[in-house]
Amino acid sequence: MIDICLPTAQLRDAVAALAPELDVRERTVLWDQPIAELPLSDVRFWVPGFLHSDPQAARAVIARMPKLAVIQTQSAGVDAYLAVVPSGVSLCDARGVHGSSTSEWALTAILSVLREFPRFERAQQERRWDQTMTDELAGKRVLVIGAGDVGQSLARRLSACDAEVVLVARSARDGVHSVAELPELLPSADVVVLIVPKTSETIGLVDAAFLARLADGALLVNAARGPVVDTDALLAELTSGRLRAALDVVDPEPLPAEHPLWGAPNLLLTPHVGGSVRGFAARSAALIAAQLRRFEAGEPLDNVVAGEY
Repeated sequence: MIDICLPTAQLRDAVAALAPELDVRERTVLWDQPIAELPLSDVRFWVPGFLHSDPQAARAVIARMPKLAVIQTQSAGVDAYLAVVPSGVSLCDARGVHGSSTSEWALTAILSVLREFPRFERAQQERRWDQTMTDELAGKRVLVIGAGDVGQSLARRLSACDAEVVLVARSARDGVHSVAELPELLPSADVVVLIVPKTSETIGLVDAAFLARLADGALLVNAARGPVVDTDALLAELTSGRLRAALDVVDPEPLPAEHPLWGAPNLLLTPHVGGSVRGFAARSAALIAAQLRRFEAGEPLDNVVAGEY
């Protein structure tokens, strides 16, 4: 019986090597053909492709899986599936897979902006020796909004760089402030890092009022989802020269060639690559193999999404 659907042969083979007792190769259909040609009627465990974000395509696939029991994403965010996951189907995210890579991106972005690496790259291309003094991360107050796996991973890295880390989450707990406290926390932040899921509560979280509370010269870093930030409000602050930003995600995404954000000053922009590292494949395969073992044994799954998280 073919009851597992995986996106690539590479992932199938990696999972099969980690869990040989599950006969993954024999049980798997690859999601690499038009939907109508795939034998999906017996699929119980589906892993969409990494960075798959089309709810309509997901709905079409799910409609052909009447026995579906589990959707295991390879991304930390599951917003593309929240509106289409059927009742009775467990939706699981990839918490633990992207902690190191996304926090590395955020740390790299912060250091690149503060130490002005883009400036030095331009000088190198111009064969110009641009020796100057820059800012530093040591001693900076960094507000990390999102205190889950990625946020905690980033906090450890920032602390190692002698920064003061302030963690913020939806609700307060020991060592973590609540989102409700942001109006009081924002004015004293040198850097604000967004690592939150896209939910009804976080869409538009960073609006004109949020940005206005930041001190002149503050740096906003978005490693979450584009719609968490009001693009027009951020663009206005960047254009004025008051704030700086480093973005791995934007709204809209992909960013159209004619969009004014491309030419905005004080901006470091990368094309949603925070989790796109070579080590991702092995970590994702390990999570999927472990989840399949639990599923086969009838044990509780890890990373089950409750509500919008």
